[in-house]
Amino acid sequence: MADEEMGDRVAGGPDAGTPYRPVPVIDAVAIDCADAGRLSGFWQALLGGELRSPEPGVTQLHGGRVRLDFIQVPETKQSKKNRLHLDLYVPPSAKEEAIARALDLGATPAPDIYDGPLWETLRDPEGNEFCLVWGAPE
Repeated sequence: MADEEMGDRVAGGPDAGTPYRPVPVIDAVAIDCADAGRLSGFWQALLGGELRSPEPGVTQLHGGRVRLDFIQVPETKQSKKNRLHLDLYVPPSAKEEAIARALDLGATPAPDIYDGPLWETLRDPEGNEFCLVWGAPE
């Protein structure tokens, strides 16, 4: 389904017996950070894509399925564990290479957050955790 069409999807309808309502589509994931330029550069190096700065203190990473917005804020991260994190799929055959590359780019291991045989939890340069995932439970 094209991105333009996704915004036109509706829930319900005459056959479902409920009124038509627009279905929200994720536009972006916003990440508060101390240095939007630096953190967006890490994520661009990891994921690819194009960086754009529509306004001071905001950098957007375009090119993936979901845009990532890095928003510079004065507050520091308040908790050891994020309430939301990104799971990034890598093929099982490439898991070691993907982990090594993320670490080379500035990620750090985060085994204290999540532990599992089918993923590796890391932190980005500002301490936000994310997982490289190569499998799912049977």
